[in-house]
Amino acid sequence: MTDQAVETDGVRLSGDPAEESRFLGRDRELKELRADIERAGLDTLSGRKAPRARVLLIAGRPGSGRTALAAELVARVADRYPDGVLRARLSEPDGSRVPVARLARELLAELDRTVAPGADEDDLTAALREALADRRVLLLLDDAADAEQVDALLPDTPDCLAVAVAQGPLTGIADVRPCTLGGLDTKSAVELLSRYTGSVRITVDPRAAEQLVEVCQAQPAVLTLAGGWLAARPKAAVADLAKHLHAADDQGTPLSRVFHLTYAALSVSTARTLRLLSLAPAGLVDPHTASALAGCSVAGARTALEDFTALGLLHPVAGSPLPQYEVPGCLYPLLRALADKHDRPAELQLARARMLERTVRLLQSCRAITETDSDRAREKLGGMPRALRFPTPRAAAEWLSVRRPALLAAARLAVADGELDTLARRLMSQLVRAMVAHFGTQAAAADLYGVHRLVLDVAERRDLPREKAAALLNLGDLDARTGRTAEALVRYRAALDAGRAADDPYATGRAMESVGGAHLELGDYDRAADWFGRALAQRLARNEREDAARIYGRIATAHTYAGRYGEAVRGWRAAVAGHRRSGDVAAHARALSELARVQEYAGRPAEALRTCQEAVEWARRAEDTRLQAALHIRLADTLDRLGDPAAAGMHRTAAERMLREEPEDACEIRSASSGD
Repeated sequence: MTDQAVETDGVRLSGDPAEESRFLGRDRELKELRADIERAGLDTLSGRKAPRARVLLIAGRPGSGRTALAAELVARVADRYPDGVLRARLSEPDGSRVPVARLARELLAELDRTVAPGADEDDLTAALREALADRRVLLLLDDAADAEQVDALLPDTPDCLAVAVAQGPLTGIADVRPCTLGGLDTKSAVELLSRYTGSVRITVDPRAAEQLVEVCQAQPAVLTLAGGWLAARPKAAVADLAKHLHAADDQGTPLSRVFHLTYAALSVSTARTLRLLSLAPAGLVDPHTASALAGCSVAGARTALEDFTALGLLHPVAGSPLPQYEVPGCLYPLLRALADKHDRPAELQLARARMLERTVRLLQSCRAITETDSDRAREKLGGMPRALRFPTPRAAAEWLSVRRPALLAAARLAVADGELDTLARRLMSQLVRAMVAHFGTQAAAADLYGVHRLVLDVAERRDLPREKAAALLNLGDLDARTGRTAEALVRYRAALDAGRAADDPYATGRAMESVGGAHLELGDYDRAADWFGRALAQRLARNEREDAARIYGRIATAHTYAGRYGEAVRGWRAAVAGHRRSGDVAAHARALSELARVQEYAGRPAEALRTCQEAVEWARRAEDTRLQAALHIRLADTLDRLGDPAAAGMHRTAAERMLREEPEDACEIRSASSGD
């Protein structure tokens, strides 16, 4: 018997991995759904153009094959929607509702549309509607919890189509076309069984096969489990399973009866592993997750997951380049009930802790592989078990990308738990570092924002002012980078209060400087200079000379914007002196460059010329070719104004030579210098 890859919530099957998946049954439902796409809506009949996308609803209990039917419908009509298919799952494995803001952000990411990390639900749904306004897309909204979720995600264009999957009606959405699922037709149901049993056992006793289908109410998930049970027992007759199920006729639903029959045949340790999979974040399991939950080896966990898949208890995540499985939504409540019944709360908490600890170590390894030039990172990586190491940075990045939904879900679950806050903080810290190392702050901004908010939740719950200040500063920085300066200012002020409560001079000074930066961005230059001054006083009191030199430059910038060039010159001179004392050659060169700029603004071109020439020399020492080129262009402009075109030409020639050496930066330098 070959390994089976079966979607237990539907009837899409594949035996040999090379064999193309085939969809069984539901011909009538597919025909009706396709007809509903063509049918005129109420608005069209009244002579008005439909204002929004049409919604087709596929309703049925978990395990009825509703998701598989929706996927098949989407596959058959996708060519009508040239802008692609968007997919989203609207419920968590435990049935809880996924926030609309998270759904909208994920869909926008699929459309390559970026929005501010801290944007609220209204902003995100508005951005989604705008992104879809001129597109013809097909939305598959799986496992909808309620009509409000679906309504919030609908495009305001009749050129799009939404296929929603839910357990019941979506009351409140106009002109919804429902398709309510029952069982499969008998022929398709028997064929589904034969995929597991082979044709012989069906042929020798077709009546028994039909009876089994009847006992299973022709539900795909139940038939899948029944097929898995028979596949594991090549000598058992189909009638044997039907008798077992008849004997347990008064013990719950057909799904629970077949599931418990399968579960009862597992060994004690394997059954425990299966129960603990109900703790997997987002219902997504890989060998490491299963290994940590069960406290067994990774190899043993991998074998168990493959066995569970063959029995129809799990199904592989489609398209995943790494081994990853999903706990079927229809089985999640059964697994959860078994875990609550057979495992003490302390044992379940220990399993969660092992899983989070394993995730922390994998994230540490994921980040360390990017720091191969660090002796400390290499030493830490070498001290990890081989099973936790990634062979290359590319492999680590792929793992991080594939496991991203599960990792973010793990962070949310750890914070919601409330009893594992220490592990939750470590997990979130390592998750942030790994994402920044592999994806960069800008690309991972939305995920980072969510993680920092979780850190803030833990800090407020545990009354940890230092961690609260750090989270608020990080959130403020992300707001500031995306133009949400007013929101950033609120975060920075709250961080200042938390830093003072923690008696943390770093957080306090950082917050004061950030408050100044926000006022600077908002055009309030007096307040900006005042807050920079407060931050400077603290740095000087702590003898932090390098930071003080940098803040002198920020004070000078505020004065420059306010037109107070005399104060700006004094500020930049202080910055130049500070960088010279600290030995920061590059910062020294940049400060001289800015001093020359302000001297030019102040109408002192001769002084600006001398300062700019000095800056060129320091930029040369710093090996900053781009700055040298920009300074030569500025010198040329100043010399032109002073009436020395020959000298100006020499500097332009020097700048052009440098630009030719770094052609990729030419546009950037010319753009920067043109604003001088």
